[in-house]
Amino acid sequence: MKKLTSLESAFKQTFFLALFAILMANLAWASPEDDARAASLRGDYAEVLKIVKPAATRGEAWAQTWLAGAYTYGQGVVQSYAEAAKWYRLLAQQGDASAQVSLGRMYRLGNGVVQDFAESVKWYRLAADQGNVWAQTGLAYAYMDGRGVVKDYAKAIKWFRLAARQGHEGAQINLGVMYSNGSGVVQDYAEAVKWYQLAAQQGNTLAQFNLGVMHHYGRGVVQDYVKAHSWYNLAAVESRGSDAGQAANAANSRDTMAKLMTPQQIGDAQK
Repeated sequence: MKKLTSLESAFKQTFFLALFAILMANLAWASPEDDARAASLRGDYAEVLKIVKPAATRGEAWAQTWLAGAYTYGQGVVQSYAEAAKWYRLLAQQGDASAQVSLGRMYRLGNGVVQDFAESVKWYRLAADQGNVWAQTGLAYAYMDGRGVVKDYAKAIKWFRLAARQGHEGAQINLGVMYSNGSGVVQDYAEAVKWYQLAAQQGNTLAQFNLGVMHHYGRGVVQDYVKAHSWYNLAAVESRGSDAGQAANAANSRDTMAKLMTPQQIGDAQK
């Protein structure tokens, strides 16, 4: 085995000393957020709070976010919506869209704050203007129900559409229903089918059922018993375990549809 020369030995020692120094420096420069995360993974919530509370008081957003979530769900602290609202408010005032949505939701439900629909709308609007899909949907519901604002289906349509274009299935199904009913827009079954289809592809069982209805009666599409049966059946199966009433309704519609079909058509639908 080759022996190291004194120069090689010195170089090796220097290399490992430098590597050790780098590792120690990385450990020394670990951020408070990293330390809090590590303590959380160990389940040491007392240590987490020791790290997080001073950082949150200094105005560090990551720490305020952690405390808001911890108090909302009672993770490592006694659950307190009032404390959660306090930290969400500080974040929301800094323009944090997610915190604005959470605060808007708390005002809508009266969690930790006095229920105030107008205040809820205020925070939803700030986040919605930043493109937050949950805020856009919340604002749409506010206009649809007339809570915190004057009821206005046209404005509800506007916000549902913005959220639906971002793929929010709840907004898509509501947009479909409003086009089906002509609420805030000219009734347009074809447009309703378009939005039902998008929501149904994401597994929304109400959208699947509504597509069954549209194909059953030829609304916005060519009447097609095979497709109607297929969508009713899918809604019935997908609703099991989550919505017994909807599952039963879809199954009944499917069975009613089957009475109008030939055995071949039923077989095609099942395929």
